[in-house]
Amino acid sequence: MTVNSATARYEGLGKEGKGRVKFASGALDAPYGFGTRFEDEAGTNPEEMIAAAHAACFTMATSFALAKAGHNDGTLEAECKVTLQPSDGGFTVTKSALSLVARVAGLDRAEFERLANEAKAGCPISKLLNCEITLEARLED
Repeated sequence: MTVNSATARYEGLGKEGKGRVKFASGALDAPYGFGTRFEDEAGTNPEEMIAAAHAACFTMATSFALAKAGHNDGTLEAECKVTLQPSDGGFTVTKSALSLVARVAGLDRAEFERLANEAKAGCPISKLLNCEITLEARLED
């Protein structure tokens, strides 16, 4: 079993508050708050971190699926866009849109699409999310 952690501290309340989120690994130590979530203030926000986690998890799952299928070299680049919408007086994450560009020698489109869709469904972050998850996958030479 693997356990990872992060901490968040928020000083002040509501829009005026300012927060800081830190990964235990030290890989991230960033400000967050209303301005980073809904305006153009520098920093991060929960949805951006979810998008990063989903893109990373999905890309790794696809990589392992390709390796298991006998492919041994390639490049995968994924982007994830998480949609946050007003809902019932609050907000809800309604969609996680993955896009993938792959360059893998000897891989045909049908196998690529099958493996990418299996990775989308099977990656732990996809399983965690309670929203629509879409995938646009492109195989390049």
